[in-house]
Amino acid sequence: MRAHTKTTQDSLSPEGALTILKEGNERFLKNLRTNRNLLQMVNETRDGQWPFAVVLSCIDSRTSAELIFDQGLGDIFSARVAGNVVNEDILGSMEYAIKYAGSKLVLVLGHTKCGAVTSACKKVKDGNITALLHKIKPAIDRASKETRAEVDSPEFIEKVAELNVFEAMDEIRERSTIINGLEKEGKIKVVGAVYDVETGLVTFFED
Repeated sequence: MRAHTKTTQDSLSPEGALTILKEGNERFLKNLRTNRNLLQMVNETRDGQWPFAVVLSCIDSRTSAELIFDQGLGDIFSARVAGNVVNEDILGSMEYAIKYAGSKLVLVLGHTKCGAVTSACKKVKDGNITALLHKIKPAIDRASKETRAEVDSPEFIEKVAELNVFEAMDEIRERSTIINGLEKEGKIKVVGAVYDVETGLVTFFED
């Protein structure tokens, strides 16, 4: 498997980019990995990079997008922050990936048993963590209306983790005229997903 080139990147549709990630997760679940010469990919990308997607995921040590989706050097941009929340820097990074580096897909990847989501549900307040966890509050408020589960129960926490993905997708579209405009033109796609830390399965939310 070789690194992506401008030609292969240009030839991909947003749906094609999504298919690559889905197929990669299928290989991951079967413990199959694409045969890659990583040093060769280092050489192939030394003069430039043409990632087909940008993935916003949590800093959780179990959620490396490159591993979960069986991707190599130069394949995806990876933006990571606790709770996969959106901020100005994340948005700017995504806009660069999409508008200037040619990526075709924005994926917001949440995960089960998320420590940030759990802490937000338990109203943890400590240093700069307080402001970060506050960004998950819209998902908590939404979950409170959609489920009768106790706020600190596993059921409620997993519901918040899922809704937090949708909240992030909405925020990306609302706050980024660049991404929103390109998506409306059909040039890119914004998709959500949740990774199950127990099974390795990624469940995609395409609508």
